[in-house]
Amino acid sequence: MPDWKEHGIRIVRSGELDTNTPQTPGMTRAAAITHALTGASKLWAGTVKVEPAARTAAHHHGELETVLYIVRGRARFRWGDHLEYVTEAGPGDFIYVPPFVPHQEMNARTDEVVEAVVVRSGQEPIVVNLDIESPDPAMPTLKPDPFHSN
Repeated sequence: MPDWKEHGIRIVRSGELDTNTPQTPGMTRAAAITHALTGASKLWAGTVKVEPAARTAAHHHGELETVLYIVRGRARFRWGDHLEYVTEAGPGDFIYVPPFVPHQEMNARTDEVVEAVVVRSGQEPIVVNLDIESPDPAMPTLKPDPFHSN
């Protein structure tokens, strides 16, 4: 019989999130559900904050599925081979990013941080940067960091 006390439910308190994760300029990640923190093996969960008017470079997450839940702010997402599709999401909205979809995350507001919960279908930090120019030239594109490197 399993030792459910040691191998049962785990709670990662807000003050225990792991911010020692690769970061992207304008975006702050904090890991909550990882193998190291909870023993999870098939998914990863954490939080992300996107600074006002910030955007990432175009990229995809390989075979991983990603779900975001917007807690605060107004997030804009572009996707497609030329980032030709666009949508926005606000508090309470869920966003699903399928595997291999070229996309870009942006904060649609200039005066408020976007805060979201992120869940991925695996533990690997797969990010493939793409050389796609954003159709939103007014917003500066943030340079990739090691988390968003090829």
